[in-house]
Amino acid sequence: MKKVMTGLRFIFRNGETWTIKREYIGDLWIKQVTTSYGRIGNSDFQEIHPCESLRIEINQEADHVNTSDINLGGLEQGMFERVASHQDIEKMDILYQDEDHPKSDVIVEVDRIYFPYKATDTDGFDNEHQSSFVSSENKLYIVIDPEKDVKDIYPDIV
Repeated sequence: MKKVMTGLRFIFRNGETWTIKREYIGDLWIKQVTTSYGRIGNSDFQEIHPCESLRIEINQEADHVNTSDINLGGLEQGMFERVASHQDIEKMDILYQDEDHPKSDVIVEVDRIYFPYKATDTDGFDNEHQSSFVSSENKLYIVIDPEKDVKDIYPDIV
């Protein structure tokens, strides 16, 4: 079996999700992914993959909610508007399919990536490290980084 990345699923702080197909992703950089192991209290041991930062460019074709996603905000305003108005992406799944079976749409493996998250207030829903921008070409740019924002990474589009 040879796995191939077919998309990304963003998971928001409130549990909503947004799946983006690979062909709708432009620029993508996930910096310094590491592996950690741990557990809280008596829960099971878990393997997690925190990263140092994320930057991504998403084409306008992805500005919708998939039927398999849970996202009330995206249904009302579109996903680009939802992301631009709420900085609450907490983690992301990288979705893989089996390349040996190209007609299969079954996800055979998932890597979960955790982003740097610092709450902006006591409710904890918005992330101080996340910034985003919708360009005049209707592309969404997202940066999740403790030191840089979307203007630093994409100065020519902001």
